[in-house]
Amino acid sequence: MSSYTAFLSWLYRYKLYHIPFWFVYHYVWWSISSGSPLKAADNIFFSPYTFKFLFYVLFQAIGVYVNLYYLLPKFLEKGKYTAYLVSVLLTILVTSFLIIPGYYVSAWWNGIPFEELFGMPANSFMHFVKTNSLPSTVASMTLAMSIKLGKNWLESQRRAQILEKEKLETELKFLKAQFNPHFLFNTINSIFVLIHKNPDRASESLAKFSHLMRYQLYECNAPQIPLDQELLYLENFIELEELRMESDFELSVYFPTPLSSEAKSMMIAPFILMPFVENAFKHVSQSPEQVNWITIRLTLRENILSFHVGNSRSSLEKNAHDILQAGGLGLKNVQRRLDLLYPQKHNLDIVDQTDRFEITLALNLEAVSEAPLVVN
Repeated sequence: MSSYTAFLSWLYRYKLYHIPFWFVYHYVWWSISSGSPLKAADNIFFSPYTFKFLFYVLFQAIGVYVNLYYLLPKFLEKGKYTAYLVSVLLTILVTSFLIIPGYYVSAWWNGIPFEELFGMPANSFMHFVKTNSLPSTVASMTLAMSIKLGKNWLESQRRAQILEKEKLETELKFLKAQFNPHFLFNTINSIFVLIHKNPDRASESLAKFSHLMRYQLYECNAPQIPLDQELLYLENFIELEELRMESDFELSVYFPTPLSSEAKSMMIAPFILMPFVENAFKHVSQSPEQVNWITIRLTLRENILSFHVGNSRSSLEKNAHDILQAGGLGLKNVQRRLDLLYPQKHNLDIVDQTDRFEITLALNLEAVSEAPLVVN
């Protein structure tokens, strides 16, 4: 650490930088009252008024710090408003009185009669209080209070923003932590059932499942990932779901391939699309008396991603609200993540009909901030 840096650290540690602030503050006031900065500097440093200036600087600083560091925390911050008002008025009066002896010290030190130096008789103590020291003390106390309260407000706003960010980060981490066990439970359970019925298909499912786990554990811990990476994950997931499905159904999948160079540069929050696909496979009808189907379609137009997922439902299927509840953490989780990551930048429509359940998501991929919340 350089000597200059150490000196600055020392100044800040003991708040000694306040000393030049008060000198500058009073110098400005003297410049305004005298009408000339040069004349004010001459009066302060090269005239008999030096002690008068020092008394203003010293005692107003003391009065201000008594207010800021004793009266404010002891009375105002504890809601003792009457006690604070009385105390601060007494502090202003005492400070104003303590300044006036500086006039007499200036006259005595320079050997100049008081009447000659200040143009007033020596018994004009209260006159100088009312016309000079009291208004000046009120002004300095008001300025210091404004700076202190403004600083406190800015700090409270900054703390509130930090707390809100930490809250969102914590909530997103919690939502993602909920999602992964949800997916693991469903998939492992399906493979376990498939082992006894079709070992070959179970083996293939397990291989694909290991690829998905590698993706979840190592490749998608960033707050945003490339869109083509997420689509590849979806394709693997769909193939895995196809393998474990027992009933016949018609599957229609469309992803734009190959992606344009512009689309490849787009980023998306990981796992924001998959719960919709998972929900379709989970709730698709399996009745032999009707056509069972799942439709998954993703299109891109400029920066808008449109994602449509639909599945057939039997007449015995529950309504959409119950599907959302039965889906557990899946759809409710992704709806909450959309609200957190893409506020006012997404539109999710849910169609609930007797024979079908469909969602359509429109997502502005530019909506994610340049410094998104970290979700690990």
